[in-house]
Amino acid sequence: GGLAVLTAYDEVQGSGDEPAPFQQESNFWWLSGIERPGWKLIIDGRRSRTTLVRPHLDAVQQTFVGELSSEEAKRISGADAVIDAHDFEAELRQLAKRHTVVYEVNDRTDYGFMLNPASRDLSKVLQRIFPSVQSCLRQLRELRAIKQPEEIAALRQAIALTIEAFEVAKQRLPDCQHEYECEAEFDYLFRHRNARHAYSPIIAGGANACTLHYSHNAGPLAAENMVLIDVGARVNGYCADITRTYGIEPTQRQQDVHAAVVQAQQHIIELLEPNLPVADYIQQSDDIMRDALQQLGLLRDRHDQATFRRYYPHATSHGLGVDTHDSLGAPRVLRAGMVLTVEPGIYIPEEGIGVRIEDDILITPSGHDNLSASLSTKW
Repeated sequence: GGLAVLTAYDEVQGSGDEPAPFQQESNFWWLSGIERPGWKLIIDGRRSRTTLVRPHLDAVQQTFVGELSSEEAKRISGADAVIDAHDFEAELRQLAKRHTVVYEVNDRTDYGFMLNPASRDLSKVLQRIFPSVQSCLRQLRELRAIKQPEEIAALRQAIALTIEAFEVAKQRLPDCQHEYECEAEFDYLFRHRNARHAYSPIIAGGANACTLHYSHNAGPLAAENMVLIDVGARVNGYCADITRTYGIEPTQRQQDVHAAVVQAQQHIIELLEPNLPVADYIQQSDDIMRDALQQLGLLRDRHDQATFRRYYPHATSHGLGVDTHDSLGAPRVLRAGMVLTVEPGIYIPEEGIGVRIEDDILITPSGHDNLSASLSTKW
């Protein structure tokens, strides 16, 4: 049994003395359930023992922020013990007598930076105490790729709430004059149900839909423009990610683009089954999108990759779970228990048209289950 030490993220400063909205490090949350900053988790596989490390809060912090008690932390996490931060290094030195290798998450980016100061600080401590510090990120990604029944249930809850909000927003869309009015429908229902957005919502009218991660949501909505809505709720730590594109008074061209994307998505979803090689899935889904672009007169030569990527500039799928873009590990084939999105889109900036349709799909032992199928693609 090995030894792993993980850290929660620290709060980072926003503007003035206001902290930025806090988002927990997903691997730490997945293993502990702790949503507070500053905590650490020690997993001693040799002794089958987990220990939480509680951050030290001074009197001012306790007054202004409050503190999570050791008893509550143990209840949430199932940890065997909770120790104080000032005992952390002493605990590590004792563990170093039995372990020469320690594993950390190591969330360094391609540029060598760590995503949060807490990761950098922990890495320095571990390197000072242990002869060898290695990353367990690959192993965690493999574990998280296959969802357990409880995780699938949480995903279903997040998806159900998101669908309910979509239905309300779609009904009220004709009365919305600005993108933010549509966004407010999701804001209200999510908060009313003690949920929050899994990511920055995208409410993109007209040409704004051609900006893939558009999130200003302040533009006007007009009956002659389509509206792309990409929203997901986070419920009990798990994310939904659904996209629909609606028209109020759509032109024939807009209807044709929408129909082509809907049909392409249906064909792509039909591909999904266990043991499908990922490389084959990517190739076949791209071929389906080439068919759609040719049908619309946007792609003459199927081998013209530049034109293909001009109108379809993103991947078809990503993993879904604790993170909106959850890791699927490094799979060669799809496996039962994986949850991924299927989100083809066609974007025509010169025509002010952007259409994307996205659903959340569970790979099952016999095929697949579209978890968001009950939300119609029609308007």
